[in-house]
Formats: sequence, C-alpha cells, structure tokens
Amino acid sequence: MSEVLERFLRYVKIDTESARDSETYPSTAKQLDLLRLLAEELRQIGLRDVIMDQYGYVTATLEATSSAPAPVIGFLAHVDTSPDFNGKDVRPRLVENYDGGDILLNAEENIVLSQQRFPDLLKYRGESLVTTDGTSLLGADDKAGIAEIMTALAHLAAHPEIPHGKIRVAFTPDEEVGAGVDHFDVAAFGADFAFTVDGGEIGELEIETFNAAGAKVTVRGRNVHPGTAKGVMLNALLIAMEYNALLPVFDRPEYTEKYEGFFHLTQMSGGVDAARMDYIIRDHDERNFEKRKALMQSAAEFLNRKYGEELVEVALKDQYYNMKKMIDPHPRILEVARAAYQAVGIEPRVIPVRGGTDGSRLSYMGLPTPNIFAGGHNMHGRYEFVPVRALEKASQVIVKICELAAAG
Repeated sequence: MSEVLERFLRYVKIDTESARDSETYPSTAKQLDLLRLLAEELRQIGLRDVIMDQYGYVTATLEATSSAPAPVIGFLAHVDTSPDFNGKDVRPRLVENYDGGDILLNAEENIVLSQQRFPDLLKYRGESLVTTDGTSLLGADDKAGIAEIMTALAHLAAHPEIPHGKIRVAFTPDEEVGAGVDHFDVAAFGADFAFTVDGGEIGELEIETFNAAGAKVTVRGRNVHPGTAKGVMLNALLIAMEYNALLPVFDRPEYTEKYEGFFHLTQMSGGVDAARMDYIIRDHDERNFEKRKALMQSAAEFLNRKYGEELVEVALKDQYYNMKKMIDPHPRILEVARAAYQAVGIEPRVIPVRGGTDGSRLSYMGLPTPNIFAGGHNMHGRYEFVPVRALEKASQVIVKICELAAAG
C-alpha cells in the first residue's frame, strides 16, 4: 500500500464534521483531533516551527535545500468535512482493479455506486478506487489533500538532494462552513504564493471560483383560526413559496454547469405565522453576481407591495469572490503549476471551480492561491470516491512544483 493511500485511509476515519451557526471556533471541537495528529506527524517527518494556534490552525516549515533565490511556497488543506451528510464512523472501502460495473457499497441497504448514474467511474476501469460503505461521506474533501501534502512533505524531507526553496504548510478548520480563514494570519504565514489542494478529478487546475453570497429570507405571516381566516390569515409558508417561484427556475444547481450561476435554496422552515429560507447565490461573473443579489431584494419588494405590508425581508452577506482577479497578475504561478503537471505525466485542465476554496479568500487577503486537484468525485455524500492514482499523482505534483519553482 502506498504511503499516500495509507495516510488517507487513516485520516478519513477521524470524525471532523463542521457545524453551521456554531458560536465557537473551530465550529466543532472534534476537528482538533486531526489537527493535533497532523502537528505531531509534521514534527516526526522533520518540519520546523510546527505551531497549532488558539484557532486550531496548524502551520509548519520545511527549510530550503537550494541556496539559489526561490519563492516561499505555501500548501493548504482543510480538515473539516461537510455538515451536509454524515461524517461519523467513516468506513472506507478499497476497490482494486475496478471492472467498470456497478459497485455495491452496502448490501444490507442496497446502496449502489452506479456507473450509469455516475459515468465518471468508467474513466477508472482497471484502477483502484476508495469508496464509502454507503452510510457516510468519504471525506476526500479534503482529507485527500491533507494526505497528498503530508506525503509530499515527507518525501522532500527524506530527500534533501531535491532542490527547493522554503515551503510553508497550513491545515485549517471550518472551510466547509465558510469560515476556514477567518482568523488566518497571512503575514505570519509568510508565503509569496500558495496552493490549496482541494479540487476535483485528476488534472484539474483552478484559478477561478464563484463569487458567493448567502441570503436569509424571513417571512412574517398572520395566523388565526382557519375557521375564521377569510380575509385575515397570511400564510408565511405560502408566501415563502411565492418568493421562491419568483426566482428563475433553471438557475438552480441541478440545471447549471461550467460558468452558469445559480440560486440554491438550502433550507426552509417555519409555519403559518413565520417562515425562513436560506439560500446561497453563486456566479463567476461579478456583474451577474450583483444582479442576482438585486433580484432577491426585488422579489421581496414585489411581495411587500402585493400584500401592502413589509412581510418579506432579505439579509444578504457576501462570502467570497472570484480569485481570478487576484491571480491573473501573477502568471508565473500558473506556469510553474502547468509545468509540474506535465512533468509527472498529467495534462493540466484549467477550469473554473463551481464552488469556492480557502484560496478564494486568501487571494483577496494578499496571498495568491490557486487550487490543485485532490482527486475526489461526488463529494459531500455517500457516493463519494477517489482513485488511488489521483492521490499519488497529486502528491507528485506538489513535489514537482517545489522543485520547479526553485529552478527559476
């Protein structure tokens, strides 16, 4: 078993699910279990300045082996898994020499990873895959990235003959709930540029993310006995449904791809007297992003005019922005990454992230941070899987980036 696979299988068994609307940082204390382990393993492989700060951030340094001037490169990955699906009691399965058919994840519950429903599986015929047992997510997002970084650092530490500049590493909590770098000290990290290792399938190289906002829509109704409700009752749930119907039907995640943005209703709750809906808003284009936010406000204003009362209120909060604007002025970063991919036999595919990474916010904090593939598919659910080859190749890419950046 390769080192990167062994690390990955160990890390995914540690429950690190984050939590929304938590008042603590990290949002769940259990994330610290993996962070403490990583700090200890960084010390064991020989890194210096290993620190776990009050927020749980783990940072460390691998000193340069090259005397030539070289940029300080950072690598980051997050330890938390998404609260959208169960992240406890993860039992990864290794499927060797995948035959191209369906994979039975759980016989008892008849949970099947179907190649018809998930055709990307067919790209990996004959390869080894890591899947779930159907009862949890896998956690490749982003424990694959963690395993790949740790394996690359261990290799570099064991082979000082490989020339490279100073390397910084950081493992962060709470990325999945939008708070991954809320307290991150970019100046103290001290990198000239960095990479998150938090992407999708093998070969992806990402310098663009969504612009992102969250919206909380609250609806005030008027509840009376239904037998005497005529002309009096205002059903907050029905008004909430009206509000949602005012948004474009095909601007939803299930109908969009590539550079198409969306509105995504993530939660709805309430009753006749009051209701609440939570949305996320996403678009790569800055102008379209602003239009989407304006439309959400306009829909509320329309309903308030219709009912003659201020019944609907929208609270918008920007979450992160498209990092392309911050990375484009630094073309050397992309040049080094492309060359590293090609050097290990991978053709880079520069595509937009249909999501965000910690790198989105770090780039606007003064640290240009594009994203390297980590290899996972179908993240945040029971059908998640990762090819072993992707784990191995991502680790090789990290090593090669360090080497090529030092070569000038």
